[in-house]
Amino acid sequence: MENFKGIPGKGAEGRVEGKEIKVVSPGFLREQKIEMTDERVEPLQAQGKTVVFVLVDGALKGAIALADIIRPEAKQAIDALKEMDIRCMMLTGDNKATAKWVSDQVGLDEYFAEVLPQDKVAKVKEVQARGELVAMTGDGVNDAPALAQADLGIAIGAGSDVAVETADVILVRSNPSDVVAILKLSRATYRKMIQNLVWATGYNVVAIPLAAGALYAWGVLLTPAVGAVLMAASTVIVAINARLLRIKSEPKADAEAEPQPETKS
Repeated sequence: MENFKGIPGKGAEGRVEGKEIKVVSPGFLREQKIEMTDERVEPLQAQGKTVVFVLVDGALKGAIALADIIRPEAKQAIDALKEMDIRCMMLTGDNKATAKWVSDQVGLDEYFAEVLPQDKVAKVKEVQARGELVAMTGDGVNDAPALAQADLGIAIGAGSDVAVETADVILVRSNPSDVVAILKLSRATYRKMIQNLVWATGYNVVAIPLAAGALYAWGVLLTPAVGAVLMAASTVIVAINARLLRIKSEPKADAEAEPQPETKS
């Protein structure tokens, strides 16, 4: 093959034995006003297969059906996210029939089909305009702008360098279940922060007036020694409460060797 190059968001082309060969998406056919009337294509798309078309010297000569295998952990991750009251959406360049089939299989709340790489940012902004906080997971060069636009960008560690550099969080493994893990960890961490803040505020609201002699008239006064003990005790309580988060989050023995999600500092 000679002169091979990609057609951004639409396919690829090159020369084979002197003929110009293109493998393109349905969107490219519509853009070029090339008619496709073969009745065998629609049933393939309804089965969740991505159909790409082969052009030889500009003429439509055939089609290739590509099938993605949905990983079992994908549906498990979607179910877990929905239990956390998180709406799950998909951005894909596939046609609407394929996107709908995948959405039905994994139980998505919404999907955006036939999205070109340059339009992903617009879709993220569209969801944000609804008043939603958006966390996006991606791994490709084309995902980088959308990852930057999202309120939380999550990149797959095995993805492109651009996506990894742009994202806020990097998943070491290519496993959608890790998205659930980092969200649960972040929520648990936030709860611990609030608990410690409430304790520290309440402690100081009570202890500082006592140390200042607010109840001296009733014979209640904290000596410096007692105040120091109570301050130390407060610090120990906060540390123990934070430690409980770590104990709860520790992986099981059979999963200790598995890498955990990392955040960028």
